Amino acid sequence: MIRNMIEETHLSVNDFIYPLFIVDGKNIKEEIPSMPNVYRWSLDLLLKELESCIKLGINSYVLFPAVNEQLKDKLASYSFHSENFYIKAIAKIKETFPEICLMSDVAMDPYSSDGHDGLVENGEIINDKTLPILSKMSIAQAQAGIDIIGPSDMMDGRVGLIRNELDNAGYQNTSIMSYTAKYASAFYGPFRDALDSAPKAGDKKTYQMNPANKKEALIEAELDTNEGADFLMVKPALCYLDVIHLLKSNFELPISAYNVSGEYAMIHAASKNGWLDYNSTFQESLLSIKRAGADVILTYFAKDFAKINA
Repeated sequence: MIRNMIEETHLSVNDFIYPLFIVDGKNIKEEIPSMPNVYRWSLDLLLKELESCIKLGINSYVLFPAVNEQLKDKLASYSFHSENFYIKAIAKIKETFPEICLMSDVAMDPYSSDGHDGLVENGEIINDKTLPILSKMSIAQAQAGIDIIGPSDMMDGRVGLIRNELDNAGYQNTSIMSYTAKYASAFYGPFRDALDSAPKAGDKKTYQMNPANKKEALIEAELDTNEGADFLMVKPALCYLDVIHLLKSNFELPISAYNVSGEYAMIHAASKNGWLDYNSTFQESLLSIKRAGADVILTYFAKDFAKINA
């Protein structure tokens, strides 16, 4: 009893944002081989999944689109097209469950024929030409009813432009959770499998952060804060607990952390082989992220946590 009474860090289902993957079509539930118990959902089945998750107490979600290759082009023009199934899904979800908090993904890679987060010209990512595309994407998502815009692209200046464009369009209450310290990590592999969004050439090291750098996160966080971000995110989480703590110690904004697909997959793999106990291991890993200073955790473990702690 005394041990519980003086416990310093407490985990709650309210700490989590649950990532979900959506595809166009009907009656689709495809398990992602590298992410056990994680699926690509068509909207009809996703609405049922959301209903079951809400009953477990999960009230916040981030939605990622898996886009047909035929709809991709160099300018990611489908990302803000009026017939984009992702935009339509956002509107339907918010109409059906207005009480939930729904976060988007803003980057070119799900819609880009090059598979990069920014516009590619002659093998180079062109930062400034990417920004208007991200802005159009953000406005389309806000119009559909998204609560939190999630720029995951790591282009310089995108938070400021998106904030300005949202305000000018009348979406002052739409928040921005900036992927502030997004590292060029080896832990993203299963996620790219889920969306089929790996770069067609090169890598993302020219715009994602060097895993060796910590002070750089302070610079990125200051820029995003000044540009109008509402949350600062660190991604991945487990190998970057020191960065989470650093941002928490230096900024007043809420700090979020993305417990990414590779971190999820390796716990599943170890538990499947009998090397680790699944429930205790994933809960300890989430506790470490919260203890490091994360106010919000994006995690694929959210549903399992909710079931265990119902």
